[in-house]
Amino acid sequence: MTTSSTNDPVGTPASPADFLQTPLDAWHRQAGAKMVPFAGYEMPIQYEGIVAEHQACRTKAALFDVSHMGRLRFDGDHAAEFLDHVLTRRVTDMVPGQVRYGMVCNAEGGVLDDVLVSFLQTPSERRFHLLVVNASNREKILKWFEPHLADFPTVTMSDRTELTAMIAIQGPMAIEVCKKLFSVDPSRLKNYNAFITDQFAKPVIVSRTGYTGEDGLELIVRAEEAQRVWENVLLAGREAGFVPAGLGARDTLRMEAGMPLYGHELDETIDPITAGLKFGCNLKDRHFIGEDALRAVAEQGRTRCRIGLLPTGKRPAREGCAVLSVDGETIGHVTSGGPSPTLGVPIAMATIDAKHAKDASFQIDIRGKTTDALPTKLPFYKRPPAAS
Repeated sequence: MTTSSTNDPVGTPASPADFLQTPLDAWHRQAGAKMVPFAGYEMPIQYEGIVAEHQACRTKAALFDVSHMGRLRFDGDHAAEFLDHVLTRRVTDMVPGQVRYGMVCNAEGGVLDDVLVSFLQTPSERRFHLLVVNASNREKILKWFEPHLADFPTVTMSDRTELTAMIAIQGPMAIEVCKKLFSVDPSRLKNYNAFITDQFAKPVIVSRTGYTGEDGLELIVRAEEAQRVWENVLLAGREAGFVPAGLGARDTLRMEAGMPLYGHELDETIDPITAGLKFGCNLKDRHFIGEDALRAVAEQGRTRCRIGLLPTGKRPAREGCAVLSVDGETIGHVTSGGPSPTLGVPIAMATIDAKHAKDASFQIDIRGKTTDALPTKLPFYKRPPAAS
């Protein structure tokens, strides 16, 4: 998920006509959602309230419209080799049904985007790869891929974003309730796996992925089927307490889960290893864009790193707040921060000088006043183990 400016280059607020709408836009407005500009779209930030929606996701389940995320399809004999060339994660050994998290990097190792790549097979056994990219990076990634595709003439890339919708169903009740909605039982899926099935005879891609720290599913359906599927899920989950949720709760949920947000923890000046995402970089026996720079960081060590912080008191630290050592030296800045509805305390993530990574305490400059903060291991929240 990414941030995006809501204004034009000269600072004049954009009008609603300047923003794209998801296939669920009319439903959101009828439901009384508060709509805000986000990554070029008008999106629901909340319905009943961020905290209530957050808690529903942690205890029951919540539905999120994430249709603003980009969906790029790759077909052709060498699609896996192309994606293996442009992604930090190995793709050539994926089998149908696998989903992997990785990054698109520039030659210097800076992150152009963090993505999910899926290798899918249709019921007719046609295979293709699908890349889910951040909304505000979609055009950038399309342009970045174009010249590299010239070296893979058998590969075709198609932007499926506006032809489809994407719905996230997240929470401890999500899998159980959704068992009755699809032709194939989604509880059979392992984490980071996906299949193509149908929902009342209409195709749907179902993946066991998410951005909340909870178990759940993400669905990709045809744009014209989006409202029907959305309403079917809400109806099926009514007794279990399913609610629609906006991007406000999605952000607080991902912060608690210690998940990076492009434009905050990640950007073109930050490499994946610095951001604590080395698991998303397969460096052995591969050649991909940015590999030399990432190998150097892996071998020489990071100069910066991402940490979790627990500020004392009740004032939340927001993005951009300076992080100081106990000696008062500025050593970094907060990348994401705010109140944690689950923990009941402020939380923050920060990028700091790596030599201070093991410091026992820090200070944060919050609007001109220093606040003590203790380091903590990420994530801030882990979901309870499933009952056996």
